[in-house]
Amino acid sequence: MSIRTSSWSTAPWRDGSCWSAVIESLQAQGYNVTAPQFPESSLAADVARLRQVLARQDGPTIVCGHSYGGQIVTSLGKDAANVVGVVYIAAFAIDEGESLGALLSGPPTPALANLSIDEQGFAWLPEEDFVGHFAADVDPVKARAMYAAQQPISLSTFEDVMGEPTWKSQPTWYMVATNDEAIPPDAERQFAKRMGAHTVEIASSHVPMVSHPDEVVKLIVEARGGCRLGLEVDLGRKRLHRRLVEDAAPGGFGFAREETL
Repeated sequence: MSIRTSSWSTAPWRDGSCWSAVIESLQAQGYNVTAPQFPESSLAADVARLRQVLARQDGPTIVCGHSYGGQIVTSLGKDAANVVGVVYIAAFAIDEGESLGALLSGPPTPALANLSIDEQGFAWLPEEDFVGHFAADVDPVKARAMYAAQQPISLSTFEDVMGEPTWKSQPTWYMVATNDEAIPPDAERQFAKRMGAHTVEIASSHVPMVSHPDEVVKLIVEARGGCRLGLEVDLGRKRLHRRLVEDAAPGGFGFAREETL
């Protein structure tokens, strides 16, 4: 069973190009990678875009969410075509009945303390906060270029209440960014623990895919291996089930018929 497809859900205040180093490395290893742009005008629109992308995949797919991108992949629920695993990179991973607005109701983190809200209700990061807090371990020249290409997010997305989360029906991996100034590292640890995710920690700002791409690639490759093993075990169970059913039929070996395994 081969898993060679990965799809990304990026987050506000940056675009898919932030994944360039990770994408190039995975493509060199034979992965089919998709890093779509999301409207970030509403959670429903973002989830619809991800479903659109997943429908184009031709095999088992690992989805990877960063920051608010974790909200998008989590919102797929059980109805996640082709998805066999989820990787969270310094991402939100809330549970059913929760919302980002409630989660962020306390004092803002340094990276999000001075959001600029435009007339359409979209939030933007100031340059100083982007360079000094959001992407604090990225070369300032590159961080300023990232700032210039930032994509704002509608504040309405923070009010959406989560339904049944994807992570309750899929294996998960989580990268905690221990120097994150957007999402508190302890919150990331709590997300990972609650999901029962395979967890790694990296001394990174909120954008480890930019400052530590090799470590992000390693985690995705590990997830691919774990998902492939899980699929092979599941396939083996199905084959055993079919064999037991066949053997229990007239003329078989007489094993007790098993309906489920």
